[in-house]
Amino acid sequence: MKNKKVLKIVIPALILVAGCVCYFLFENGKSKGNYISYSQFYSQVESGTVSEAKIKADKIEYMDSLKTEHWTENPHSPVLEEFLLKNDVAVTVEKDSGEIFSIIFDALFYIFFFGIIIFAFRKFISPNTFKTVRKTGVTFDDVVGMDNLKRDMKQVMKIMANPAEYAKKGIRMPKGILLEGEPGNGKTLFAKALAGESKVNFIPAKATDFESMFMAIGPMKVKLLFRKARKCAPCIVFIDEFDGIGTIRNYSGSAIETENTRIVTALLNELDGFQPANGVLVIAATNSIQALDPALIRPGRFDARFSVPYPDANAREKLIKMYCSGKSVDESCTVDNLVKLFNGFSCAKIEAVLNKAALLAAQEERTAFKISDVNQAIKEM
Repeated sequence: MKNKKVLKIVIPALILVAGCVCYFLFENGKSKGNYISYSQFYSQVESGTVSEAKIKADKIEYMDSLKTEHWTENPHSPVLEEFLLKNDVAVTVEKDSGEIFSIIFDALFYIFFFGIIIFAFRKFISPNTFKTVRKTGVTFDDVVGMDNLKRDMKQVMKIMANPAEYAKKGIRMPKGILLEGEPGNGKTLFAKALAGESKVNFIPAKATDFESMFMAIGPMKVKLLFRKARKCAPCIVFIDEFDGIGTIRNYSGSAIETENTRIVTALLNELDGFQPANGVLVIAATNSIQALDPALIRPGRFDARFSVPYPDANAREKLIKMYCSGKSVDESCTVDNLVKLFNGFSCAKIEAVLNKAALLAAQEERTAFKISDVNQAIKEM
């Protein structure tokens, strides 16, 4: 589809260039009127019988007092134009084909250059950079465990649904919520579930969305994200891998550190620029809260912090039953054994280990995987 659009632009441009080349070659290749030697032409100019002349790159086309067309050689004399003007000849100096081609190609170069710039900016800061998800399709029922976190978030949901009512009681919704925990424990899933339970718009973003080969694009994207959030309110903005853009500012002067500082500053300005009553809640997920700039996580900005722990025994039991659904499991793989074996595993790792165990069994043409397959899968992870 994109190739067809490109061809629709490139083919007409090539035809236009080819047409211009052919036109100028044709125009410069033909001569108008009769040939007259340059000495005769000079004498006619002095006698006042030449009314107008066109100076071209390789010849001079002129018209006498009887309106007859002639042509002669162009000697490229620096005083020729002055000589003609002194003898009341209307002079036209025509650019040569080289100059014309140079102008055409210069114009095409600038069109191409600025076209690339416009395309890049539209791509990097397009309004479609951040998608608004109207319905996430995820609820707290899809999130295993995290009961304490769910309870706390339900209170936030109530404030978000009725900010004015809680404002009368002197209670405001936190501007930002920070979810801290190891990778694979369901921080993103939890944010989607919160949006699904609240029945509000959800705008997901990640640290790499703010990275760009052009300086100052990152801060512009931050402004674009929050502008979109305000238009889509009530909504939840979720920024994953937050430690990738919210790191402690370093004024070393390098381009990377300068851009990071600008992004953090833009985030601070945006967080200070809206009120909880606007219906925008920012949730950020990080694996390392120590790496974040202190100004970002002070009270009044990301003023609510929640830890997303590894699943406990009850959560692991539910996860095992869920991930084993549709798989053939040997009698040696009891739920109790797997719960103990998976102690300290993240949700994602439990799923990956069980999937790998099923693959190992399939490689040996067995329908059910054994506890030995699970142990082997753990070693290979």
